[in-house]
Amino acid sequence: MDGLGRDEDKVDNGFNHEEEEHGGRKSSNNGAEYEMSVEQIFENREVPPWKKQLTMRAFAVSFVLSILFTFIVMKLNLTTGIIPSLNVSAGLLGFFFVKTWTKLLSKSGLLRQPFTRQENTVIQTCVVASSGIAFSGGFGSYLFGMSERVAKQSGDNGGFKNPSLGWIIGFLFVVSFLGLFSVVPLRKIMIIDFKLTYPSGTATAHLINSFHTPQGAKLARKQVKTLGKFFSFSFLWGFFQWFYTAGDRCGFISFPTFGLKAYENMFFFDFSATYVGVGMICPYIINISVLLGGILSWGLMWPLIENRKGDWFNADLPKKNMHGLQGYQVFIAIALILGDGLYNFVKVFTRTLTGLFYQFRGQQSLPVANQHSSDTSDKLSYDDQRRIQLFLKDQIPTWFSVAGYVTIATISTIVLPFIFPELKWYYVLVIYIFAPTLAFCNAYGTGLTDWSLASTYGKLAIFTIGAWAGPNGGVLAGLIACGVMMNIVATASDLMQDFKTGYLTLASPRSMFVSQVIGTAMGCIVSPCVFWLFYNAFDDLGLPGSQYAAPFGIVYRNMSVLGVQGFSALPKDCLLLCYVFFGAAILINSIKDMLGKKWGSYIPLPMAMAIPFYLGPYFAIDMCVGSLILFVWEKLNKEKAAAFAPAVASGLICGDGIWTLPSSILALAGVQPPICMKFLSRATNTRVDNFLNSKS
Repeated sequence: MDGLGRDEDKVDNGFNHEEEEHGGRKSSNNGAEYEMSVEQIFENREVPPWKKQLTMRAFAVSFVLSILFTFIVMKLNLTTGIIPSLNVSAGLLGFFFVKTWTKLLSKSGLLRQPFTRQENTVIQTCVVASSGIAFSGGFGSYLFGMSERVAKQSGDNGGFKNPSLGWIIGFLFVVSFLGLFSVVPLRKIMIIDFKLTYPSGTATAHLINSFHTPQGAKLARKQVKTLGKFFSFSFLWGFFQWFYTAGDRCGFISFPTFGLKAYENMFFFDFSATYVGVGMICPYIINISVLLGGILSWGLMWPLIENRKGDWFNADLPKKNMHGLQGYQVFIAIALILGDGLYNFVKVFTRTLTGLFYQFRGQQSLPVANQHSSDTSDKLSYDDQRRIQLFLKDQIPTWFSVAGYVTIATISTIVLPFIFPELKWYYVLVIYIFAPTLAFCNAYGTGLTDWSLASTYGKLAIFTIGAWAGPNGGVLAGLIACGVMMNIVATASDLMQDFKTGYLTLASPRSMFVSQVIGTAMGCIVSPCVFWLFYNAFDDLGLPGSQYAAPFGIVYRNMSVLGVQGFSALPKDCLLLCYVFFGAAILINSIKDMLGKKWGSYIPLPMAMAIPFYLGPYFAIDMCVGSLILFVWEKLNKEKAAAFAPAVASGLICGDGIWTLPSSILALAGVQPPICMKFLSRATNTRVDNFLNSKS
């Protein structure tokens, strides 16, 4: 999700990470018990050379899983834009597939190389890098915002460029690798010298380490079995629902749960297994924030603004005109997003500068991974020494990184203006001059806070390049610049997270880098192909009220319009409301931080509140149902919920996500569902029948 999806929600995966980090297990020596550190547990297992960590089976599994996860991320991108962390599922499924394969080969006596945690790390890295392109590629945001379909909704004269498989793949290949080369020389500084935590990378490493202990492997098998059950249920439920959707607004996805009046204002439960699963993964406060935003907008504000038609805007304008009600929906959501993004940018950037200042003065002000009391220092020093030794063993030459960055930047500067004539070569050159600094800031800030500001840096590029280009092509130039910047800073922080995971699992930095490069290359092909399937299968993709409305497409488009045209792009009397909500986002975040971690966790998130302003709150109801299921489960059996809730949620998301593949193929083949089931009142049915009879 824009602003939420990439900051890897922390999830308890059922493993005792604290115990793992502080020792892992107990052993006995002459009757005396002592705790063994993580690397002492794996002491007798040989760490394979970096080339042997990169196996054909690992990349074969990664390719299959990358297709699976790309479908999931693409569906989430094109529906609501809320994308939860899928690292847990990637690591778990990667472990299961390769472990099953090696077990079969072992029984037949054909196994040549055992499955290691380093190989597991390579798979997880490759899958997340590949599916991450579905987010940073902007298929639901800046890239689709360039299309004619979104341009017509926006009503501006900024031009358009319709999606095409060829130029999308070319664009991704020339911009997606720069972030990798920009931060490679900083890996030792970030991981070893600064000891940044990278919470998501650390949690993923503990998960993988746990899988490769006997107890962890046993639990992993049970989790995969649970995931498989709910995957099957979700897939079959999607198939069942499809039968009843032969027309518009029919089937279970349009069930007026709370009555027809509530349904008209987008308050209904649409029986989506995907968003029930997302609700089980996302923290409670995100789900509550989305619901509050839906109530505030569709329950209060839009009905009130609708009553002002004829005064605030022309009464004859349709609801979907940008100078009518839709303009208020989009621009007020933009104000909330920008206010939240600005606040978090300033906060994280200030912490980054402060941390660097104290770091270079020799004062320890940064959160340090594996910071323990002195009584365990001996055990931890063994882990640290072993990890540092192997992390520094396979160096990636600095000249290689610099040469790679300069080469790709040069090619990109030449190629991009041919694909997008609106983006002049000197715009691209300026972006690439500043990009390494911003990539470092994002990677450093992510290490401190686990909060990636990739979308915020993208918005910064929208406004600066769009304003620079001006009315002549500035709208498209701003959107393309957003894509270039987002890809660089997003892949930079992702790579550093992976370096942290590799550091804690003894995976070589070279194997991490190669895996990231291969995964990115996979994503540059797989993601456009998956998007192209959606684009051709669903004629109403990107249209308001459709199944795949791609809400952030019009949001990003209008950000670029705002950057070029200024406040003249706003509907009448909309500017004051934008000021109010922009300030409210900053105020809410300030209160949240002032109250501290305990009480601040009860304050809603403005970014999450902004999402239903345009779409409606129906998916928030699904997510809150997921939260309710998890809450009840935790009350009944907290340990079991902690161990299996991520597997249940992943199964629900994966099954429903994969159903989009056969449904897309059926749509392309012209196969329509056989039944249209509308849930209407008797009076409404009578009116419909009378209308149809009068036309026959």
